[in-house]
Amino acid sequence: MSNDAVIFGYSGHAYVVIEILMANKYRMLGYYDREQKEKNPFNINYLGAEADEFAIEKIKNCNAFIGIGNNKIRADIFKKLIQSNIPCPTVAHHNSIVSPSVQIGSGTIIMAGAVVNTMAKIGNAVICNTSSVIDHECMVGDYVHIAPGAVLAGNVTIGNNTFIGGNSVIKQGITIGADVIIGAGSVVLKDVANGLTIYGNPAKER
Repeated sequence: MSNDAVIFGYSGHAYVVIEILMANKYRMLGYYDREQKEKNPFNINYLGAEADEFAIEKIKNCNAFIGIGNNKIRADIFKKLIQSNIPCPTVAHHNSIVSPSVQIGSGTIIMAGAVVNTMAKIGNAVICNTSSVIDHECMVGDYVHIAPGAVLAGNVTIGNNTFIGGNSVIKQGITIGADVIIGAGSVVLKDVANGLTIYGNPAKER
């Protein structure tokens, strides 16, 4: 398989993803973004806007990665790529720890220091950010962002499109619905219904 790669998005989060890709021997051909960036720390080519109807046609023979933290935007781009049969590999930083029994979908990024433990299931286009912990038998849906330092204790379930804020702690066995936002530093002790925004210790809707 080709090691040529392009990335969608080109700012802070994407920079971290690119370093992981380069460490995994991918060759960066360029980036897509709404506009060409003045700041170009990796000296890669601007390939055009991600919304360009011809964007996908240009990359039929290489791997695509999404360096965008926003769950909805990442989901929209991922679906378009998959519908066009563009490979969206999952990639992990060499200093992450991922159990061999873990099941992971396509297009997921596992950052430095992240731990994904035994029999966890991770969906498509998920961000397991720096030093996050996803413990045994957790189930994480598609397009979820687990922010830096967040901890999911065992048997936690996270619905699609949910954001778990930095340094949050989710008690074992908790179910969090889809389209939820958990504020940074929260401690979640009860199940959370779809679409809620909660924060605090203990976390609650405010």
